[in-house]
Amino acid sequence: MNFDFSEDQEMLRKEVRKFLEARCPLTRARKVLDDSEASFDVELWEELVGQGWTALSIPEQFGGLGMSRTDLCVLAEELGRVLAPVPFASTVYILAEALMIAGDGVQKDKLAEIAAGDCIGCIAISEGPGEPSFERIGSRVERGRLTGTKQPVTDGLAATDALVWARDESGTPRLFLVPLEQDGVTREKLDTLDPSRDAARIVFDGAAAEPIGAPWLLDRLLDGAAVLLAFEQVGGADRAMEQAVAYAKERYAFGRPVGSYQAIKHTLADAYVNNQIARSNAYYGIWALDSGSDDLAQAAAAARVAACHAYWFAAREALHAHGGIGFTWEADQHLFYRRALQLDMVIGSPRMWRERLFEQVEAQGEKMKAEAS
Repeated sequence: MNFDFSEDQEMLRKEVRKFLEARCPLTRARKVLDDSEASFDVELWEELVGQGWTALSIPEQFGGLGMSRTDLCVLAEELGRVLAPVPFASTVYILAEALMIAGDGVQKDKLAEIAAGDCIGCIAISEGPGEPSFERIGSRVERGRLTGTKQPVTDGLAATDALVWARDESGTPRLFLVPLEQDGVTREKLDTLDPSRDAARIVFDGAAAEPIGAPWLLDRLLDGAAVLLAFEQVGGADRAMEQAVAYAKERYAFGRPVGSYQAIKHTLADAYVNNQIARSNAYYGIWALDSGSDDLAQAAAAARVAACHAYWFAAREALHAHGGIGFTWEADQHLFYRRALQLDMVIGSPRMWRERLFEQVEAQGEKMKAEAS
């Protein structure tokens, strides 16, 4: 079984990288980070829409290109390399997926808006510090009206529509599709470690909301997002490691390149190994996602755990490898460290995903025991 990208996908990667290197240098992420009023890079978003990237995996009957999620992974990895300050993940990996999987006829009409770049999405699960859980859901929908508060919501300021986890009239937690540009919705910017991706506190006070899909939809969306974000994290981890290696070769200390010292060599070798482990798990995850395998939940959790660790480690060691200059505002290394920590928390913390992985492995073990007996 070949888990690598095909020749066509590698050609797609080449063109995507060429475009992003020309149109999205790291100064674009830094510009959004420095601008307290900006929630994302609108000009870059329009350019990505013009390239057809928001339409890539959307079926042709809804104005999309009808390509696979594996093709989408190529974009995810390259967007991760450049720290693209746009709400691509929230819109394409999550909202578009929800509509394609479970949207009714009217809800699916929003897919054409996503393809055209007119609809931006976010997912609102958390209600404050701590992991999202059934017990902590206070948001509620009664007679089609949503009341509650969600925070932090990644891309909550940029979004036009939200997927909100709330209780229905029977008390069952499920997802609701909520337009954000309506009365009954108040948004407030939250300060985060990575302002190049906005976060918001959203208060719903009788906002119109309609259910989408069955209660199981959230787990399926999180699994799919975990796989796609893993590629984004691998892209960032690889870029951070490449910067560290390049600098270690050119920086001299005591008459020798710092890369010749074991302390640097060993940590960068560890970063390389972590990145390859993360990539392997991401490949397995996208195979499970695209093929509809029963292994998706376990593969997604493994991809998420490995990618979170790889990106955090590579970004941290890139800071260390650059020495004192790496900790200055002018150096780019802190941008990767910020994004690594932001992606750590965007769909639940690594701890939550480790617990999900343990549960899946345990369930698999029990199943194997039952089959053997």
